[in-house]
Parts: sequence; C-alpha cells; structure tokens
Amino acid sequence: MLRSLAMAIIESVRWSPDGDAVRIIDQTQLPARLVELDLRSIDDVCDAIERLAVRGAPAIGIAGAMGLVASLRAFAREPRERFDTRLRAHADRIRATRPTAVNLPRALDRMLARASDVPGTASDVLEALHGDAGALLEEDRAMCRRIGEHAMPLIADGTSILTHCNAGALATGGIGTALAPIYLAHEAGRRVHVFVDETRPLLQGSRLTAWELTRAGIPVTVIADGAAASLMRAGEIAMCIVGADRIAANGDVANKIGTYAAALAAQHHGLPFYVAAPTSTLDPSLPNGDAIPIERRSPEELSRLRQERLTPDGAGIDNPAFDVTPAEMVTAIVTDQGVYRRPFDFGGARGARAPVVVASSTSST
Repeated sequence: MLRSLAMAIIESVRWSPDGDAVRIIDQTQLPARLVELDLRSIDDVCDAIERLAVRGAPAIGIAGAMGLVASLRAFAREPRERFDTRLRAHADRIRATRPTAVNLPRALDRMLARASDVPGTASDVLEALHGDAGALLEEDRAMCRRIGEHAMPLIADGTSILTHCNAGALATGGIGTALAPIYLAHEAGRRVHVFVDETRPLLQGSRLTAWELTRAGIPVTVIADGAAASLMRAGEIAMCIVGADRIAANGDVANKIGTYAAALAAQHHGLPFYVAAPTSTLDPSLPNGDAIPIERRSPEELSRLRQERLTPDGAGIDNPAFDVTPAEMVTAIVTDQGVYRRPFDFGGARGARAPVVVASSTSST
C-alpha cells in the first residue's frame, strides 16, 4: 500500500509569508508544543542556532543563509560599501555559532560569493541573496529525496533500524538524511520499525526523532543510549542508519556524541552501519577525523535537569557535542550522488569543497 508523505513531513525552516524573516520550528519546545519563530535580526538568527532552536547541519546551513538575508533587510538603503562591510560582519557572526558542521560555512561562503558578483545597490544585492537562499532550500529538499532513493534499496520489508540523534525533516529542509530512506520505505508500504536512541544529554532522539516518526505513522521505540548493544545481541536490531555533520577525506565521520559507541556495538554484532549525508558534508580539506573540530557545550547540560542539580559541586564535566566514527566501522556512506563503500574515495563528488571554518563555539546539533 502506497502512502503519501505530503501531510506528514514538517518544514523545519522556510521563509515567512511576507518573505522578510526566516520561519523555524523552535525545536527546544518539542515534543510538548509545536512553536514557530520568525527570525529577523542578526541576534535572532545567532541565538536560534546557539540554543538549538534550529539544529541539524543542513537546516543550520539553510537558516544561516536565509537569516543572513533577513538580518540585512533593515539596511537596504545603506551605501553599498557600508552595506558590504555589514554583510561580512553578519556572516562572520553567524559562522562563529557552529564549528563542527560544515554546511553552515559553505552556505555563508556561497552568499558572500553571490554578493560580490552583483553590481548595483544594497537593495539589488538583497534581492539576489534572497533568491539564492531560497534556491539553497529547494536544493536541500531535492538532496534529501535523492539520499532517500539511493539508500532505500538497503531497507527490506520488515527491517528494524537503529538511529541516533535526529537526522530527519527537523534537521534539514526536506525529508531528512538518515530518515529519508525510512520515510520512502514507509511511503512504499514496507514495514519498518525504528529504534531511537534517546541521545543524551539533550534528547534529540526521544524528543525529536520519535516525534517526527510517530507523526508520520512509523512504528518507533525509544531506548536509552546504553541499551542499543543489548538489543543488537538479542537480534532485535538489523541495521543502523545515522547522519553526519562532517566527513573527512578518508571517510571518518563526525556525528552526535554516542554515534561511535553505536558503531562499535554494530561492528561487534556484525550489523551494517550506514551513514546518510549530503555531499556538502564531505570535507576533503581534512585528511581524517582527528582534524575535525569538536564542539564543547555548556557543563550545565550535564550538571542540571531544569533547576535540579545532578552533579556535586567540584566534579569536573566534559561535554563534547560530537564524536568521530572511524571509516573502517562504516559499511557505506550514502549521499545525494550515490553510495560510497570502503575504501572511501570522494574525489569525484561534486560540491565537496573545503570551507572556511571558525573553531570557537559552544553550539551543537
């Protein structure tokens, strides 16, 4: 039985109806409330990214590009030279919110390159950037669909899948990366059951992925991060699919903290471990995962639950947002351009260009 995804998939980032703001779903409010925010100022945009109101590497790239345009609307009448200076300053502020995910700096570099090619007034530049940011969103939607189509043959009818964090519609402009083949398999009538790691400490799995999939009518079981290995041993999980925030030239994968542990367990139990990510996530400028900058987030994410103290005073806290899974543990990497298998060679991948990276931030997916 074929099912339609049209009513089930949400839009995490898009233009507001008047086109003057970026409209996002405030993911800090999920799953209790579905709240949308319109981002207009540079402070709005940076705050939304830093506090994870918008998250997920592709979605942050789109929100960053669209937010750059929205943040400059109030300065459309400035002299061109002053406007160009402000444009670069706003781009630098947005860029500095995220060091690990490669999509954000790429999107901003694209906006800056487009601006440099546009003659005329500040208003002319804004019009061009608005069109290019909108194109970025449409490209991401198409990209997600292609990832799903390339990965869908990996999912047989009746498959049980483990995923970690959220790499679905909430993390992209379309139907997701790791969740894209799951959505398409469900749409085609295949029976799929998804086990979702809760994803400590911010619970992107239990709060976001489970909410997305439940809304789409896909069977979901939320598990503690540490339970995945036992379920694999019991034969309840057949395969793993996760997303990625950056992939080094050798195929090492940076993703939400806990991904490496899931990969270790999958390798031990002989299960395939797939990574689904856009070509824009490939970073050939980095030889391996050791060169990927890893964000450290606030200790309070681990030491407190709302107002309750969870750790004693004086205890040290380390809160990395990501870890790196070595390429030898990855069965295949599925991109919008196809399926790559070991030994990974992304030399022919279009769009895999080295970004400009600012490695000073405390943000995360």
